[in-house]
Amino acid sequence: MNDSENYHDELVNFINQAKTNNLKTKHYLKEYKGTKVKVSFGQGVSARIPWISFLIEPFTTSEGIYPVYLFYKSIDKLVLAYGISETKKPQINWDLPNLITIKKFFLQNGYNKPERYGDSFIYKVYDTHNLPNNEILNIDLDNIIGTYYRMTISNKLSMPISKSDSFKYIKFLADLQYSGLNFTPELIKRYISSLATKPFVLLSGLSGSGKTKLAQAFARWISENDEQYCIVPVGADWTNREPLLGYVNALNVDEYILPENGALNLLVEANKDENQKKPYFLILDEMNLSHVERYFADFLSVMESKDLLKLHSSNIDKGTVPPTINWPKNLFIIGTVNIDETTYMFSPKVLDRANVIEFRVNKDEIFKFLESPTEIDFSNLDSKGATMGEDFISLTSNKEFPEIDTTILNEKLVLFFEELKKTGAEFGYRTASEIHRLYNQLTTLDNKMPEEAKIDIAIMQKLLPKLHGSRRKLCPILETLASFCVIEKTDVLKDFLNNKEDIDYRTNKSVMYPLSLEKITRMYKGAVDNGFASYAEA
Repeated sequence: MNDSENYHDELVNFINQAKTNNLKTKHYLKEYKGTKVKVSFGQGVSARIPWISFLIEPFTTSEGIYPVYLFYKSIDKLVLAYGISETKKPQINWDLPNLITIKKFFLQNGYNKPERYGDSFIYKVYDTHNLPNNEILNIDLDNIIGTYYRMTISNKLSMPISKSDSFKYIKFLADLQYSGLNFTPELIKRYISSLATKPFVLLSGLSGSGKTKLAQAFARWISENDEQYCIVPVGADWTNREPLLGYVNALNVDEYILPENGALNLLVEANKDENQKKPYFLILDEMNLSHVERYFADFLSVMESKDLLKLHSSNIDKGTVPPTINWPKNLFIIGTVNIDETTYMFSPKVLDRANVIEFRVNKDEIFKFLESPTEIDFSNLDSKGATMGEDFISLTSNKEFPEIDTTILNEKLVLFFEELKKTGAEFGYRTASEIHRLYNQLTTLDNKMPEEAKIDIAIMQKLLPKLHGSRRKLCPILETLASFCVIEKTDVLKDFLNNKEDIDYRTNKSVMYPLSLEKITRMYKGAVDNGFASYAEA
Protein backbone atom coordinates (compact mmCIF):
# COMPACT_ATOMS: atom_id res chain seq x y z
CA MET A 1 0.00 0.00 0.00
CA ASN A 2 1.35 3.47 -0.85
CA ASP A 3 0.36 7.07 -0.29
CA SER A 4 -1.61 7.27 -3.54
CA GLU A 5 -4.18 4.78 -2.22
CA ASN A 6 -7.14 5.43 0.05
CA TYR A 7 -6.83 5.51 3.83
CA HIS A 8 -9.94 3.49 4.69
CA ASP A 9 -8.21 0.19 5.47
CA GLU A 10 -5.56 1.91 7.60
CA LEU A 11 -8.29 3.55 9.65
CA VAL A 12 -10.21 0.31 10.20
CA ASN A 13 -7.01 -1.41 11.33
CA PHE A 14 -6.27 1.51 13.65
CA ILE A 15 -9.70 1.29 15.34
CA ASN A 16 -9.45 -2.47 15.76
CA GLN A 17 -5.93 -2.31 17.20
CA ALA A 18 -6.91 0.51 19.57
CA LYS A 19 -9.21 -1.98 21.34
CA THR A 20 -6.24 -4.21 22.16
CA ASN A 21 -3.04 -3.76 24.18
CA ASN A 22 -0.87 -3.80 21.05
CA LEU A 23 1.06 -0.50 20.88
CA LYS A 24 3.15 -1.24 17.75
CA THR A 25 2.88 1.24 14.86
CA LYS A 26 5.63 0.28 12.39
CA HIS A 27 3.16 -1.38 10.02
CA TYR A 28 1.24 1.84 9.37
CA LEU A 29 1.81 4.18 6.44
CA LYS A 30 4.51 6.78 7.03
CA GLU A 31 3.22 9.19 4.35
CA TYR A 32 -0.18 10.07 2.92
CA LYS A 33 -1.00 12.73 0.30
CA GLY A 34 2.35 14.42 0.88
CA THR A 35 2.03 14.55 4.69
CA LYS A 36 4.03 12.63 7.28
CA VAL A 37 1.80 10.27 9.26
CA LYS A 38 2.29 9.66 12.98
CA VAL A 39 0.30 6.96 14.83
CA SER A 40 0.15 6.51 18.59
CA PHE A 41 -1.61 4.01 20.83
CA GLY A 42 0.18 5.26 23.93
CA GLN A 43 3.60 4.78 25.51
CA GLY A 44 4.02 1.86 27.87
CA VAL A 45 0.27 1.53 28.44
CA SER A 46 -2.70 1.88 26.11
CA ALA A 47 -3.85 5.46 25.70
CA ARG A 48 -7.47 6.36 26.34
CA ILE A 49 -7.40 8.49 23.18
CA PRO A 50 -5.14 6.97 20.48
CA TRP A 51 -4.51 9.19 17.48
CA ILE A 52 -3.25 9.52 13.90
CA SER A 53 -1.78 12.88 12.84
CA PHE A 54 -0.92 14.18 9.36
CA LEU A 55 2.00 16.63 9.40
CA ILE A 56 3.70 19.10 7.09
CA GLU A 57 7.09 20.52 8.06
CA PRO A 58 7.89 22.41 10.22
CA PHE A 59 4.96 21.29 12.37
CA THR A 60 5.13 18.44 14.89
CA THR A 61 2.52 16.94 17.19
CA SER A 62 4.15 18.78 20.10
CA GLU A 63 4.23 22.16 18.35
CA GLY A 64 1.95 23.02 15.49
CA ILE A 65 -1.39 22.49 13.79
CA TYR A 66 -2.34 19.37 11.84
CA PRO A 67 -5.30 17.19 10.82
CA VAL A 68 -5.74 14.38 13.35
CA TYR A 69 -7.97 11.40 14.03
CA LEU A 70 -8.77 11.14 17.75
CA PHE A 71 -10.41 7.91 18.93
CA TYR A 72 -12.39 8.57 22.12
CA LYS A 73 -12.74 4.93 23.13
CA SER A 74 -15.02 5.56 26.11
CA ILE A 75 -17.82 6.80 23.82
CA ASP A 76 -16.82 4.93 20.62
CA LYS A 77 -16.44 8.16 18.67
CA LEU A 78 -13.76 8.86 16.10
CA VAL A 79 -13.15 12.59 15.65
CA LEU A 80 -11.45 13.98 12.57
CA ALA A 81 -10.18 17.25 13.96
CA TYR A 82 -8.31 20.43 13.17
CA GLY A 83 -5.62 19.50 15.67
CA ILE A 84 -3.72 21.90 17.93
CA SER A 85 -0.58 20.88 19.83
CA GLU A 86 -0.88 20.77 23.61
CA THR A 87 2.84 20.71 24.56
CA LYS A 88 3.64 24.08 22.95
CA LYS A 89 1.31 26.72 21.63
CA PRO A 90 1.53 26.78 17.82
CA GLN A 91 2.72 29.89 16.00
CA ILE A 92 -0.46 29.98 13.91
CA ASN A 93 -3.99 28.74 14.44
CA TRP A 94 -6.77 27.37 12.28
CA ASP A 95 -8.14 30.63 10.88
CA LEU A 96 -11.48 29.21 9.73
CA PRO A 97 -15.08 30.35 10.31
CA ASN A 98 -17.63 28.66 12.60
CA LEU A 99 -15.21 26.26 14.30
CA ILE A 100 -16.41 24.30 17.35
CA THR A 101 -13.93 22.93 19.87
CA ILE A 102 -14.07 19.29 20.88
CA LYS A 103 -14.75 20.47 24.44
CA LYS A 104 -17.83 22.42 23.34
CA PHE A 105 -19.06 19.57 21.14
CA PHE A 106 -18.86 17.12 24.03
CA LEU A 107 -20.83 19.42 26.34
CA GLN A 108 -23.48 20.08 23.68
CA ASN A 109 -24.00 16.35 23.16
CA GLY A 110 -24.13 15.29 26.80
CA TYR A 111 -20.68 13.70 27.03
CA ASN A 112 -18.25 14.23 29.87
CA LYS A 113 -15.52 16.80 29.41
CA PRO A 114 -12.83 15.31 27.12
CA GLU A 115 -9.73 14.15 28.97
CA ARG A 116 -7.43 15.62 26.31
CA TYR A 117 -7.39 17.61 23.07
CA GLY A 118 -10.45 19.66 24.02
CA ASP A 119 -9.06 22.81 22.36
CA SER A 120 -8.78 21.15 18.95
CA PHE A 121 -11.65 21.79 16.55
CA ILE A 122 -14.25 19.39 15.18
CA TYR A 123 -14.26 18.63 11.44
CA LYS A 124 -16.21 15.35 11.40
CA VAL A 125 -17.38 12.89 14.04
CA TYR A 126 -17.93 9.21 13.24
CA ASP A 127 -19.56 6.37 15.17
CA THR A 128 -16.94 3.60 15.12
CA HIS A 129 -19.71 0.97 14.98
CA ASN A 130 -21.18 2.57 11.85
CA LEU A 131 -18.39 4.18 9.83
CA PRO A 132 -19.24 5.88 6.52
CA ASN A 133 -18.23 4.12 3.34
CA ASN A 134 -14.77 4.14 1.88
CA GLU A 135 -15.57 7.01 -0.51
CA ILE A 136 -16.86 9.42 2.15
CA LEU A 137 -14.02 8.74 4.60
CA ASN A 138 -11.42 9.42 1.92
CA ILE A 139 -13.12 12.61 0.73
CA ASP A 140 -13.33 13.93 4.31
CA LEU A 141 -9.64 13.22 4.96
CA ASP A 142 -8.51 14.63 1.60
CA ASN A 143 -10.55 17.80 2.16
CA ILE A 144 -9.08 18.55 5.58
CA ILE A 145 -5.56 17.85 4.28
CA GLY A 146 -6.26 20.25 1.40
CA THR A 147 -7.32 22.91 3.91
CA TYR A 148 -4.14 22.20 5.88
CA TYR A 149 -1.97 22.80 2.82
CA ARG A 150 -3.71 26.11 2.14
CA MET A 151 -3.39 27.23 5.76
CA THR A 152 0.31 26.43 6.05
CA ILE A 153 1.26 27.86 2.66
CA SER A 154 -0.69 31.10 3.21
CA ASN A 155 1.23 31.61 6.45
CA LYS A 156 4.53 30.82 4.67
CA LEU A 157 5.46 28.24 7.24
CA SER A 158 5.16 25.18 5.02
CA MET A 159 8.48 23.67 4.06
CA PRO A 160 10.63 26.77 3.59
CA ILE A 161 12.38 26.92 0.22
CA SER A 162 15.88 28.20 -0.23
CA LYS A 163 18.52 27.93 -2.93
CA SER A 164 20.15 25.08 -1.03
CA ASP A 165 16.95 23.01 -0.97
CA SER A 166 16.85 19.87 -3.04
CA PHE A 167 13.95 19.45 -5.43
CA LYS A 168 10.91 17.85 -3.75
CA TYR A 169 7.70 17.09 -5.56
CA ILE A 170 5.72 17.46 -2.32
CA LYS A 171 6.22 21.24 -2.40
CA PHE A 172 4.74 21.40 -5.88
CA LEU A 173 1.85 19.19 -4.77
CA ALA A 174 1.14 21.51 -1.85
CA ASP A 175 1.03 24.61 -4.06
CA LEU A 176 -1.22 22.80 -6.54
CA GLN A 177 -3.75 22.11 -3.78
CA TYR A 178 -3.68 25.73 -2.70
CA SER A 179 -4.31 26.85 -6.28
CA GLY A 180 -7.40 24.68 -6.69
CA LEU A 181 -5.73 21.96 -8.77
CA ASN A 182 -6.09 18.43 -7.46
CA PHE A 183 -3.78 15.88 -9.01
CA THR A 184 -2.82 12.64 -7.28
CA PRO A 185 0.72 12.34 -5.86
CA GLU A 186 1.24 9.35 -8.16
CA LEU A 187 0.50 11.42 -11.27
CA ILE A 188 2.81 14.22 -10.13
CA LYS A 189 5.63 11.73 -9.52
CA ARG A 190 5.11 10.20 -12.97
CA TYR A 191 5.10 13.58 -14.68
CA ILE A 192 8.21 14.95 -12.97
CA SER A 193 10.13 11.66 -13.31
CA SER A 194 9.23 11.54 -17.00
CA LEU A 195 10.55 15.07 -17.57
CA ALA A 196 13.71 14.12 -15.70
CA THR A 197 14.11 10.97 -17.78
CA LYS A 198 13.80 12.68 -21.15
CA PRO A 199 12.64 16.24 -21.93
CA PHE A 200 9.80 15.13 -24.21
CA VAL A 201 6.52 14.08 -22.60
CA LEU A 202 3.11 13.44 -24.16
CA LEU A 203 -0.02 13.91 -22.08
CA SER A 204 -2.90 11.94 -23.54
CA GLY A 205 -6.47 11.25 -22.52
CA LEU A 206 -9.90 12.66 -21.87
CA SER A 207 -10.49 16.22 -23.04
CA GLY A 208 -10.76 18.56 -20.07
CA SER A 209 -9.00 16.17 -17.68
CA GLY A 210 -6.19 18.60 -16.80
CA LYS A 211 -3.42 17.78 -19.27
CA THR A 212 -2.64 21.35 -20.29
CA LYS A 213 -3.29 22.62 -16.77
CA LEU A 214 -0.64 20.31 -15.29
CA ALA A 215 1.96 21.27 -17.90
CA GLN A 216 1.16 24.95 -17.42
CA ALA A 217 1.12 24.68 -13.63
CA PHE A 218 4.56 23.07 -13.34
CA ALA A 219 6.12 25.50 -15.81
CA ARG A 220 4.75 28.54 -13.99
CA TRP A 221 5.65 27.12 -10.59
CA ILE A 222 9.34 26.44 -11.30
CA SER A 223 10.03 29.39 -13.65
CA GLU A 224 11.33 32.74 -12.46
CA ASN A 225 9.18 34.57 -15.03
CA ASP A 226 6.97 34.00 -18.06
CA GLU A 227 9.96 34.14 -20.44
CA GLN A 228 10.79 30.58 -19.41
CA TYR A 229 7.66 28.95 -20.81
CA CYS A 230 5.58 29.19 -23.94
CA ILE A 231 2.18 27.62 -24.66
CA VAL A 232 1.64 27.12 -28.39
CA PRO A 233 -1.75 25.97 -29.78
CA VAL A 234 -0.93 23.72 -32.72
CA GLY A 235 -2.77 24.64 -35.90
CA ALA A 236 -4.60 22.20 -38.14
CA ASP A 237 -2.74 23.62 -41.16
CA TRP A 238 0.83 23.06 -39.95
CA THR A 239 2.71 21.20 -42.69
CA ASN A 240 6.33 22.19 -41.96
CA ARG A 241 8.57 23.61 -39.24
CA GLU A 242 7.87 27.29 -39.98
CA PRO A 243 5.13 27.75 -37.33
CA LEU A 244 7.71 26.85 -34.66
CA LEU A 245 11.05 27.96 -36.11
CA GLY A 246 10.11 30.75 -38.51
CA TYR A 247 11.72 31.33 -41.93
CA VAL A 248 13.85 33.67 -44.03
CA ASN A 249 11.85 36.36 -45.80
CA ALA A 250 11.91 35.41 -49.51
CA LEU A 251 11.61 39.09 -50.51
CA ASN A 252 14.36 40.24 -48.16
CA VAL A 253 16.92 37.54 -47.42
CA ASP A 254 18.48 39.62 -44.64
CA GLU A 255 15.25 39.38 -42.63
CA TYR A 256 14.20 36.38 -40.58
CA ILE A 257 10.48 36.10 -39.82
CA LEU A 258 10.03 34.98 -36.23
CA PRO A 259 6.94 32.91 -35.32
CA GLU A 260 4.48 35.04 -33.34
CA ASN A 261 3.93 32.28 -30.79
CA GLY A 262 7.39 32.81 -29.24
CA ALA A 263 8.67 29.24 -29.72
CA LEU A 264 11.94 30.24 -31.41
CA ASN A 265 12.57 33.02 -28.90
CA LEU A 266 12.25 30.42 -26.16
CA LEU A 267 14.90 28.21 -27.77
CA VAL A 268 17.27 31.16 -28.20
CA GLU A 269 16.82 32.24 -24.57
CA ALA A 270 17.31 28.69 -23.27
CA ASN A 271 20.61 28.53 -25.19
CA LYS A 272 22.15 31.58 -23.55
CA ASP A 273 25.02 30.85 -21.17
CA GLU A 274 23.44 32.76 -18.31
CA ASN A 275 20.27 30.65 -18.55
CA GLN A 276 21.79 27.15 -18.56
CA LYS A 277 20.68 26.48 -14.98
CA LYS A 278 17.07 27.53 -15.60
CA PRO A 279 14.41 25.19 -17.02
CA TYR A 280 12.47 26.27 -20.13
CA PHE A 281 9.19 24.75 -21.27
CA LEU A 282 7.60 24.55 -24.72
CA ILE A 283 4.01 23.33 -24.35
CA LEU A 284 2.38 22.24 -27.62
CA ASP A 285 -1.36 22.20 -27.02
CA GLU A 286 -3.34 19.68 -29.09
CA MET A 287 -0.11 18.53 -30.63
CA ASN A 288 -1.74 16.02 -32.99
CA LEU A 289 -4.14 18.48 -34.62
CA SER A 290 -1.65 18.29 -37.53
CA HIS A 291 0.69 15.48 -38.62
CA VAL A 292 3.40 15.72 -35.95
CA GLU A 293 6.11 14.28 -38.19
CA ARG A 294 5.67 17.15 -40.69
CA TYR A 295 6.23 20.14 -38.41
CA PHE A 296 8.23 18.44 -35.64
CA ALA A 297 10.72 16.31 -37.61
CA ASP A 298 13.70 18.62 -36.99
CA PHE A 299 13.01 18.57 -33.26
CA LEU A 300 12.80 14.77 -33.15
CA SER A 301 16.06 14.39 -35.06
CA VAL A 302 18.13 16.94 -33.14
CA MET A 303 16.73 15.76 -29.82
CA GLU A 304 18.44 12.40 -30.41
CA SER A 305 21.52 13.34 -32.43
CA LYS A 306 22.41 16.45 -30.39
CA ASP A 307 23.47 18.07 -33.66
CA LEU A 308 23.09 21.78 -34.28
CA LEU A 309 19.65 22.95 -35.33
CA LYS A 310 20.09 24.86 -38.57
CA LEU A 311 17.90 27.97 -38.89
CA HIS A 312 19.28 29.65 -42.01
CA SER A 313 22.22 29.38 -44.41
CA SER A 314 23.88 32.72 -43.67
CA ASN A 315 27.15 32.93 -41.74
CA ILE A 316 25.93 35.81 -39.58
CA ASP A 317 22.92 36.42 -37.38
CA LYS A 318 19.74 37.68 -39.00
CA GLY A 319 18.52 40.04 -36.31
CA THR A 320 18.36 37.97 -33.12
CA VAL A 321 18.43 34.66 -35.00
CA PRO A 322 21.79 32.86 -35.33
CA PRO A 323 22.54 30.50 -38.27
CA THR A 324 22.43 27.48 -35.94
CA ILE A 325 21.67 26.79 -32.31
CA ASN A 326 22.52 23.95 -29.97
CA TRP A 327 19.70 21.82 -28.71
CA PRO A 328 19.16 23.24 -25.19
CA LYS A 329 19.63 20.65 -22.45
CA ASN A 330 17.39 22.77 -20.23
CA LEU A 331 14.44 22.76 -22.67
CA PHE A 332 11.44 20.54 -21.95
CA ILE A 333 8.77 19.86 -24.56
CA ILE A 334 5.32 18.78 -23.43
CA GLY A 335 2.64 17.86 -25.95
CA THR A 336 -1.02 17.47 -25.05
CA VAL A 337 -3.03 15.00 -27.09
CA ASN A 338 -6.76 14.67 -27.71
CA ILE A 339 -8.26 11.88 -29.82
CA ASP A 340 -11.24 12.57 -32.09
CA GLU A 341 -12.13 12.77 -35.78
CA THR A 342 -10.12 16.01 -36.21
CA THR A 343 -6.78 14.67 -34.95
CA TYR A 344 -4.01 12.38 -36.25
CA MET A 345 -2.40 9.33 -34.68
CA PHE A 346 1.25 9.42 -33.65
CA SER A 347 3.77 7.33 -35.55
CA PRO A 348 6.07 4.87 -33.71
CA LYS A 349 8.93 7.33 -34.39
CA VAL A 350 7.27 9.90 -32.13
CA LEU A 351 5.98 7.51 -29.46
CA ASP A 352 9.37 5.84 -29.21
CA ARG A 353 10.99 9.12 -28.17
CA ALA A 354 8.51 10.17 -25.50
CA ASN A 355 7.02 9.15 -22.19
CA VAL A 356 3.26 8.94 -22.66
CA ILE A 357 1.10 9.70 -19.62
CA GLU A 358 -2.60 8.97 -19.89
CA PHE A 359 -5.09 11.14 -18.01
CA ARG A 360 -8.33 9.61 -16.81
CA VAL A 361 -10.97 10.74 -14.33
CA ASN A 362 -12.55 8.14 -12.05
CA LYS A 363 -15.80 8.23 -10.12
CA ASP A 364 -14.21 9.23 -6.80
CA GLU A 365 -12.37 12.14 -8.41
CA ILE A 366 -15.41 13.55 -10.20
CA PHE A 367 -17.51 13.09 -7.04
CA LYS A 368 -14.94 15.00 -5.00
CA PHE A 369 -14.81 17.79 -7.58
CA LEU A 370 -18.59 18.12 -7.79
CA GLU A 371 -18.88 18.26 -4.01
CA SER A 372 -16.81 21.45 -3.90
CA PRO A 373 -15.85 22.85 -7.34
CA THR A 374 -12.97 25.31 -7.03
CA GLU A 375 -11.68 28.10 -9.24
CA ILE A 376 -8.09 27.68 -10.42
CA ASP A 377 -5.81 30.49 -9.29
CA PHE A 378 -2.45 30.24 -11.07
CA SER A 379 -1.15 33.29 -9.20
CA ASN A 380 -0.65 31.01 -6.20
CA LEU A 381 1.78 28.96 -8.30
CA ASP A 382 3.81 31.65 -10.06
CA SER A 383 7.53 31.22 -9.26
CA LYS A 384 6.83 29.44 -5.97
CA GLY A 385 9.39 26.77 -6.89
CA ALA A 386 11.74 28.98 -8.91
CA THR A 387 14.59 28.61 -6.41
CA MET A 388 14.50 24.85 -7.03
CA GLY A 389 14.94 25.26 -10.78
CA GLU A 390 18.70 24.76 -10.66
CA ASP A 391 18.39 21.57 -8.65
CA PHE A 392 15.70 20.31 -11.03
CA ILE A 393 18.11 20.79 -13.94
CA SER A 394 20.74 18.83 -11.99
CA LEU A 395 18.20 16.06 -11.44
CA THR A 396 17.41 15.84 -15.15
CA SER A 397 21.07 15.79 -16.22
CA ASN A 398 22.16 13.26 -13.61
CA LYS A 399 23.77 10.16 -15.12
CA GLU A 400 24.95 8.52 -11.91
CA PHE A 401 22.43 6.51 -9.91
CA PRO A 402 22.88 4.25 -6.87
CA GLU A 403 23.26 0.55 -7.63
CA ILE A 404 19.82 -1.08 -7.50
CA ASP A 405 18.66 -4.57 -8.38
CA THR A 406 16.76 -4.51 -11.68
CA THR A 407 16.52 -8.27 -12.17
CA ILE A 408 12.72 -8.37 -12.03
CA LEU A 409 12.43 -5.31 -14.28
CA ASN A 410 14.71 -6.91 -16.87
CA GLU A 411 12.80 -10.19 -16.78
CA LYS A 412 9.52 -8.38 -17.39
CA LEU A 413 11.00 -6.35 -20.24
CA VAL A 414 12.12 -9.53 -22.02
CA LEU A 415 8.65 -11.07 -21.63
CA PHE A 416 6.98 -7.97 -23.06
CA PHE A 417 9.54 -7.71 -25.86
CA GLU A 418 8.81 -11.22 -27.11
CA GLU A 419 5.07 -10.65 -27.13
CA LEU A 420 5.11 -7.12 -28.58
CA LYS A 421 7.33 -8.40 -31.39
CA LYS A 422 4.40 -10.44 -32.69
CA THR A 423 2.53 -7.27 -33.59
CA GLY A 424 5.51 -5.18 -34.68
CA ALA A 425 5.48 -3.05 -31.51
CA GLU A 426 8.69 -4.33 -29.96
CA PHE A 427 11.20 -1.87 -28.54
CA GLY A 428 14.88 -1.20 -29.20
CA TYR A 429 17.94 -0.29 -27.19
CA ARG A 430 16.90 3.36 -26.79
CA THR A 431 13.59 2.44 -25.17
CA ALA A 432 15.24 -0.16 -22.92
CA SER A 433 17.79 2.44 -21.79
CA GLU A 434 15.10 5.06 -21.16
CA ILE A 435 13.03 2.60 -19.13
CA HIS A 436 16.01 2.01 -16.84
CA ARG A 437 16.49 5.76 -16.53
CA LEU A 438 12.80 6.28 -15.74
CA TYR A 439 13.02 3.52 -13.12
CA ASN A 440 15.99 5.25 -11.51
CA GLN A 441 14.36 8.70 -11.61
CA LEU A 442 11.23 7.34 -9.91
CA THR A 443 13.48 5.88 -7.22
CA THR A 444 15.29 9.21 -6.81
CA LEU A 445 12.02 11.11 -6.47
CA ASP A 446 10.44 8.61 -4.06
CA ASN A 447 12.79 5.99 -2.67
CA LYS A 448 9.85 4.28 -0.93
CA MET A 449 7.94 3.60 -4.13
CA PRO A 450 7.43 -0.18 -4.45
CA GLU A 451 9.26 -1.96 -7.26
CA GLU A 452 6.00 -3.19 -8.77
CA ALA A 453 4.69 0.38 -9.01
CA LYS A 454 7.81 1.51 -10.89
CA ILE A 455 7.63 -1.41 -13.33
CA ASP A 456 3.91 -0.71 -13.82
CA ILE A 457 4.62 2.92 -14.75
CA ALA A 458 7.39 1.88 -17.17
CA ILE A 459 5.12 -0.60 -18.94
CA MET A 460 2.27 1.89 -19.18
CA GLN A 461 4.34 4.82 -20.45
CA LYS A 462 6.97 3.17 -22.65
CA LEU A 463 5.72 -0.23 -23.88
CA LEU A 464 1.95 -0.04 -24.39
CA PRO A 465 1.60 3.26 -26.35
CA LYS A 466 2.66 1.74 -29.70
CA LEU A 467 0.06 -1.05 -29.50
CA HIS A 468 -2.75 -0.91 -32.06
CA GLY A 469 -4.46 -3.26 -34.47
CA SER A 470 -7.45 -5.36 -35.37
CA ARG A 471 -9.28 -7.68 -33.01
CA ARG A 472 -7.80 -10.74 -34.68
CA LYS A 473 -4.27 -9.38 -34.43
CA LEU A 474 -4.45 -7.75 -31.01
CA CYS A 475 -6.64 -9.84 -28.68
CA PRO A 476 -4.35 -12.89 -28.33
CA ILE A 477 -1.40 -10.61 -27.58
CA LEU A 478 -3.37 -8.52 -25.08
CA GLU A 479 -4.43 -11.71 -23.30
CA THR A 480 -0.80 -12.74 -22.89
CA LEU A 481 0.28 -9.25 -21.80
CA ALA A 482 -2.52 -9.23 -19.23
CA SER A 483 -1.17 -12.50 -17.80
CA PHE A 484 2.19 -10.76 -17.20
CA CYS A 485 0.42 -8.20 -14.99
CA VAL A 486 -1.08 -10.65 -12.48
CA ILE A 487 0.16 -13.35 -10.13
CA GLU A 488 0.43 -16.93 -11.34
CA LYS A 489 -2.68 -19.10 -11.78
CA THR A 490 -4.94 -16.09 -12.40
CA ASP A 491 -7.56 -16.56 -15.11
CA VAL A 492 -7.21 -13.18 -16.83
CA LEU A 493 -10.01 -13.85 -19.32
CA LYS A 494 -12.56 -14.69 -16.66
CA ASP A 495 -11.41 -12.32 -13.91
CA PHE A 496 -10.59 -9.25 -16.02
CA LEU A 497 -10.78 -9.23 -19.83
CA ASN A 498 -14.30 -10.72 -20.10
CA ASN A 499 -15.50 -9.49 -16.72
CA LYS A 500 -18.45 -7.09 -17.11
CA GLU A 501 -18.41 -5.92 -13.49
CA ASP A 502 -16.57 -2.89 -12.12
CA ILE A 503 -13.07 -3.87 -11.03
CA ASP A 504 -10.86 -2.10 -8.50
CA TYR A 505 -7.48 -2.95 -9.97
CA ARG A 506 -5.52 -1.27 -7.18
CA THR A 507 -6.96 -3.33 -4.36
CA ASN A 508 -7.30 -6.64 -6.23
CA LYS A 509 -4.73 -8.97 -4.66
CA SER A 510 -4.16 -10.82 -7.94
CA VAL A 511 -2.93 -7.69 -9.71
CA MET A 512 0.75 -6.72 -9.75
CA TYR A 513 0.53 -3.89 -12.30
CA PRO A 514 -2.87 -2.16 -11.96
CA LEU A 515 -2.22 0.77 -14.34
CA SER A 516 -1.11 -1.51 -17.15
CA LEU A 517 -3.73 -4.21 -16.60
CA GLU A 518 -6.56 -1.68 -16.56
CA LYS A 519 -5.30 -0.23 -19.85
CA ILE A 520 -4.85 -3.66 -21.45
CA THR A 521 -8.37 -4.62 -20.35
CA ARG A 522 -9.88 -1.48 -21.89
CA MET A 523 -7.99 -2.11 -25.12
CA TYR A 524 -9.14 -5.74 -25.20
CA LYS A 525 -12.78 -4.81 -24.69
CA GLY A 526 -12.44 -2.06 -27.30
CA ALA A 527 -11.05 -4.55 -29.82
CA VAL A 528 -13.90 -6.99 -29.12
CA ASP A 529 -16.60 -4.29 -29.38
CA ASN A 530 -15.21 -2.31 -32.31
CA GLY A 531 -12.98 -4.75 -34.18
CA PHE A 532 -9.98 -2.45 -33.61
CA ALA A 533 -8.14 -0.89 -30.67
CA SER A 534 -5.20 1.38 -29.95
CA TYR A 535 -3.55 2.88 -26.90
CA ALA A 536 -4.99 6.30 -27.68
CA GLU A 537 -8.58 6.72 -26.55
CA ALA A 538 -11.05 9.54 -26.98
